[in-house]
Amino acid sequence: MNLHYQVDGQGEAIILIHGLFGSADNLGLLARALKEKYKVISIDLRNHGKSPHSETFTYREMATDVLAVIDQCDIEHFSLIGHSMGGKVAMAMTELAAPRLNHLIVLDMAPVHYHVHRHQNVFAGLQEVSKHTVNKRSEAETYLAKHILEPGVRQFLLKSYAKTDNGYNWRFNVDGLIANYETIMGWQDVPEFTGKTLFVKGQDSEYILPEHRESIAKQFPSAKAHMVAKTGHWLHAEKPDTVNRIILNFLQSI
Repeated sequence: MNLHYQVDGQGEAIILIHGLFGSADNLGLLARALKEKYKVISIDLRNHGKSPHSETFTYREMATDVLAVIDQCDIEHFSLIGHSMGGKVAMAMTELAAPRLNHLIVLDMAPVHYHVHRHQNVFAGLQEVSKHTVNKRSEAETYLAKHILEPGVRQFLLKSYAKTDNGYNWRFNVDGLIANYETIMGWQDVPEFTGKTLFVKGQDSEYILPEHRESIAKQFPSAKAHMVAKTGHWLHAEKPDTVNRIILNFLQSI
């Protein structure tokens, strides 16, 4: 699958991978900080952004998609930074390209199966919007608000609500994401990866918990960890300067 992507800057390659319902733009603040010293490739995963839609949505498929972009760009060695679902894609890539990986940085995600359904209200809101003919984003937000209370979540989703020749529509594949939700929340363990790895956790987030340490240590025995105080799952948006500094320090460490 030919993914949509953007390249900025020069130097060693760093691949940025967004999370569920997102797009390459979600890591824009990080891309701007990195492109001064690195070649930054920001990717829209399948079923997201401007990339093609697909009925299948496994982590191995997504990892293969991203690796195809890297090969298209004629890049041999690279670092990966993934947030949330994008973190799982990055971790899955260690099985496909471990010798080529310089650094692996995972933002607020663990290599585990999450059993809690975290997005019921989001899917309900997306489906609510799809029931109506919408002429502007403010109308879409009104329908989203019936199911999604947090204004920040609504604004995040609306970044992927775009005007097309057939009116407004979601860039991401709503039906495909719903159909594959168990796969998205799931995980198949990868072989031990001993390369440079950093897990960055938002202090108030529940995506990396003490009970996940065993799974992390088993699959990524050399991993280091860093907690960002007073942040949730969107730590890179809540404290961009802090997260950018943590990432840059790790990339430049010996």
